[in-house]
Amino acid sequence: MAMTSSAHRGGAALAAAAGPTIGLVLAPSHPAAESVPARPRALVVDDDDEIRRVLRRLLEREGFDVQEADGVDGALEVLAHDGEVGLVISDLHMPHRNGTELLNELLVQYPDTSVIMVTGDGDVSTAVECLKLGAVDYLSKPIDLPVVRARVAKAMRDRARNVELRRLQQTFEEDLQREVRTLSHRNRAMFIAQVQMAVTMLEARDAYTRGHSRRVAEYSTVIGRQLDLDVMLIDELQLAGELHDIGKIGTPDAVLRKAGPLTAEEVAQIRRHTIDGEAMLAALRDDHPAVLQVVRSHHERVDGTGFPDGLCGNEISLLARIVSVADAFDAMTSTRTYRELQPTASAFEVLRQAAGAQFDPVVVTAFLATQSLAAVEQRNSPT
Repeated sequence: MAMTSSAHRGGAALAAAAGPTIGLVLAPSHPAAESVPARPRALVVDDDDEIRRVLRRLLEREGFDVQEADGVDGALEVLAHDGEVGLVISDLHMPHRNGTELLNELLVQYPDTSVIMVTGDGDVSTAVECLKLGAVDYLSKPIDLPVVRARVAKAMRDRARNVELRRLQQTFEEDLQREVRTLSHRNRAMFIAQVQMAVTMLEARDAYTRGHSRRVAEYSTVIGRQLDLDVMLIDELQLAGELHDIGKIGTPDAVLRKAGPLTAEEVAQIRRHTIDGEAMLAALRDDHPAVLQVVRSHHERVDGTGFPDGLCGNEISLLARIVSVADAFDAMTSTRTYRELQPTASAFEVLRQAAGAQFDPVVVTAFLATQSLAAVEQRNSPT
């Protein structure tokens, strides 16, 4: 590979390159470009030393910081080591790997780099194919330096415009995504508020269940704090407790309020509220997956005999195990159409007895550690 730095080339190289052996048509050069704070970078790729030297000198006079490579592999090494350049001028036909291969690599790895291909007299059709692939222009041999200057200038103008358009597009897309996220967040917040209102309306239909979801949410967050869960999980517990019975919206009132024993069909209808609730809250799946797990699994038992999936032990999410205890305790200490409330002390004892079978013993212990008879009785007293 042949690589050199532009700082070590003398002015005599251009004149030395003007012989007929490389087919150059020399023309007077423009005055040297004024220095700029950040010089554009270019890479010249050709297996012919003389052509590389001439093109290098031209580009340097146009204000470029120029590097050279004598083949595709060398060019890729330069780019990997020094980073992307604004312009690559590459010969089409080189030993081992040709310029088309380099073009394809550049389009993938360095999409903002402008590529100009150099071809022989009979290679115009191939050069046109390179344009179709993504090259910005081509030069024919013998090289005409004024043409090179014009096409390089056009390539860099086009590149600047494309980079700016891409930047504007990216900014627009980022702004749009931010607006969508904001709107989506607002929509999700509105959805949650609507669902919470639906739960309130559901419980308002039955004086015996009024306030049940609010109390389950309170008990659940108390347990979560006792278990030292982080704030985000506590917030998820709060929402899960409020929404855990949302699926009962689809359960007939006659079944929900039935005072006597339920038939097998009615039991199946009641049990469906876990699956129906999860489906109703599908819009929250991406942002609140833990809430949906609670809604589906809060009637699972640690011994595997619960519903709807027969999960056992740690297969049941921790938040669902917490809400299960809170839900059962509030149900026991509230009057329902089918039974009277149990005394608080009796409900505590039921939880202890069912720990390890229906309930997670760790969750039961945490809950009991936070409760007192007086506090619970005060919470459940009529207001």
